[in-house]
Formats: sequence, structure tokens, C-alpha cells
Amino acid sequence: MNRTIFVIKVVHTLVFWMLSACVLYALFSGITGSITIWTWIAVGLLLLESVVLAASGWICPLTILAERRGAIRGSVTDIFLPKWFADRIFPICGSMYALAVVLIIWRMFG
Repeated sequence: MNRTIFVIKVVHTLVFWMLSACVLYALFSGITGSITIWTWIAVGLLLLESVVLAASGWICPLTILAERRGAIRGSVTDIFLPKWFADRIFPICGSMYALAVVLIIWRMFG
């Protein structure tokens, strides 16, 4: 693996863990009803990620960049995660995020 692809994988992995923490925090906020400025920051970052993904055809721009630099095509070519987990990131995290948003809305208006 060349150095550029390695750096892309490190950055993408760090971004993944940060956004995963945002999903978990938003879900925690919705479950407990402790909605703070951090809840809105987490939700905003996840919304921004959704816009970026939608704009790039639901493929992460870092994946596209890694493939252009010679990485083998596939969902785990640009991130340090096991393949079985990387293949399920969008359904797992997307479902958790949707549940978090529903719970936050319910807590605010319910």
C-alpha cells in the first residue's frame, strides 16, 4: 500500500469514528432527552455528511480519492475496518441516525 492511500485510510477511519460518535451521541440524546448544543452539532455534522454523500452519488469522496490513487475498488479499500462491518456501515449507522432524529423530535414536541 502506498503512502497516499495509507494516509487516506487513516483520515477516513478517523472521520468514520468521529461520525459514529455523533450517531451514538444523537441516539443517547434522543433516548435520555438530554438535548444540548452538542446534540445539534452531532446532528448537523451527520446532516452535512448526508449532503456530501448525496452529492457524490452515495459514495464517499474519500473512497473515490483512494480509488483514483490506485486502491482496489470496494467499500473497505479506504478504511481500516473489517470487511463484514464496512459492508454494513450505511444500514447500521443510517438506521441508528434515523431513530435518533425521531427520538429527538419526539422529545422536543411529544
